[in-house]
Amino acid sequence: MKPLITQHVKHEPINSFSAVDKLDVKITAQNVNAYFGKTRALKDVSLAFPSRRVVAIIGPSGCGKSTFLRCVNRMHEVAGGTMTGDIMLDGENIQAYDPVLLRRRVGMVFQKPNPFPTMSIFDNVAAGLRLNGMRDRRVLAETVERSLRRAALWDEVKDSLQKSGTSISGGQQQRLCIARALAVDPEVLLMDEPASALDPISTAKIEELIYQLKENYTIVIVTHNMQQAARVSDRTAFFYLGELIEYDETKKMFTTPEKKQTEEYITGRFG
Repeated sequence: MKPLITQHVKHEPINSFSAVDKLDVKITAQNVNAYFGKTRALKDVSLAFPSRRVVAIIGPSGCGKSTFLRCVNRMHEVAGGTMTGDIMLDGENIQAYDPVLLRRRVGMVFQKPNPFPTMSIFDNVAAGLRLNGMRDRRVLAETVERSLRRAALWDEVKDSLQKSGTSISGGQQQRLCIARALAVDPEVLLMDEPASALDPISTAKIEELIYQLKENYTIVIVTHNMQQAARVSDRTAFFYLGELIEYDETKKMFTTPEKKQTEEYITGRFG
């Protein structure tokens, strides 16, 4: 029996912009290459993210999904990575931003919940505000409550705001991290497998939250879960070996993908 993928095939460049309304684009990436030392992790990736939609990035481990996500708010630089090509936020190159200011506009939620262990629930949400100079207690309290409500967590923790951020369940901790990201009022929310470490009930709450948040935010989610991508996203991008193989509306990608490689991955023939 022949192996499903016998060698890496160079793909023709794909038009990742044609189906995205140019007047409604929040982020565009053009010919993005990412490197860690001499290792090339991304290869000429180009695609556009529409405003107030959810885009899922799928692909096997090590294909560049998380690296691309971290390029969008320059977190890859923290790990010593470099990038060539252009990523534009509202038409302006992200390299023109101070990284701290960029990350206020482009927030990120990581795979494992990471509340600050020495801080209360309240202080976890307020941390970014205080870092940016906010000292008004009334404004802090209003913003913390609003952020926790947006993260669908307020009703569960409103009587425990002074307890440690690590004293609540894993699913609640992840929503706390989402509230922390929302508190500084970003425009884009990047999520790197936000439910992979959670139980099914917590996962369902995160997915419902993503669906609600897209009314106000552009969301990009990396996931290994094909069903999750199908449930929460409007568009899906399939990465393999650092390349963007296919990018289209999620319904079309999961029913009639154009690339055989995409079909083989989605149907579980490799991964």
